[in-house]
Amino acid sequence: MGKNPNTFYYALGLVAFQILMGVGLSYSGWAWWTALVAAYLVGAFANHALFVLIHEFTHNMVFKSRISNLWGGIMCDLPNAFPSSVSFRKYHLKHHAFQGHYDIDADLPSRWEAKLMGGNFLTKSLWLLFFPLFQSLRPPRLKEIKFASKWVWINIVTVVAFDLIIYFTLGPIPLIYFTASFFFSVGLHPLGARWIQEHFLVAPPQETYSYYGPLNKLAFNVGYHNEHHDFSYVPWNNLPKIREIASEYYDNLVYHESWTKLLLQWIFDKELSLFSRVMRSDRGGIKVSGNTEADFFSGMKTKETAKTT
Repeated sequence: MGKNPNTFYYALGLVAFQILMGVGLSYSGWAWWTALVAAYLVGAFANHALFVLIHEFTHNMVFKSRISNLWGGIMCDLPNAFPSSVSFRKYHLKHHAFQGHYDIDADLPSRWEAKLMGGNFLTKSLWLLFFPLFQSLRPPRLKEIKFASKWVWINIVTVVAFDLIIYFTLGPIPLIYFTASFFFSVGLHPLGARWIQEHFLVAPPQETYSYYGPLNKLAFNVGYHNEHHDFSYVPWNNLPKIREIASEYYDNLVYHESWTKLLLQWIFDKELSLFSRVMRSDRGGIKVSGNTEADFFSGMKTKETAKTT
């Protein structure tokens, strides 16, 4: 466990790379759709890596100062076109503490979302394509978490100001590239299968899965998800060491070796849907009074957590 200050330099380099890509596309004279191609083939990988580094800043694994980590995450947000770093921080830390709780865990799909998408290959593809939009509609459900804060507004103002500067100096092409990179990096792209990999039940009752494929090299080891949930303050560069040290635990779990294969499985397997998640109706072994979370997800896998002393 610990901090890795060198992560900042990777983040800075990726932000600069994306901005230079936007500048290059702006001055290339190519048609606007070439920005979409560039985003799918190149930008998605850069933006996905920046999301992983936002995750590192979220867990305060870069700098000692919380404020420095907040600013680091906001810096990573600049090529995303949409402000998300601070709000991700707010909800993601709750996900670690209350995984599977409908009223707290933003990683769980909303009931209406799951019913709307069903198990159809077309609707599941559209869900993944517009995944950021569906995520942005979940906060009103999470009434225990206050969305607005000073830092949320700082994040919004900073990213919007950056977008305006880019638009008025370079035109719309860089923003098309940034926006497409943002959506592809977490959506209908092999990289988007990461969101399926982490907690969708491909082999129940196991509820968290790791990915040990080659794209970890470009994604700062984000595939080591079981390891991360077990030791959430180990920085990205040390996550493979956890599996190496405790291979007898991790190698006996189901894991993924291909995000592309998982993407196709998600789209075409009718047994997989947004209901394929574990839900809990207690907190730390204490039954929540009046809790009816299981009623929200008829058809969703439910699991009671073991009582702890």
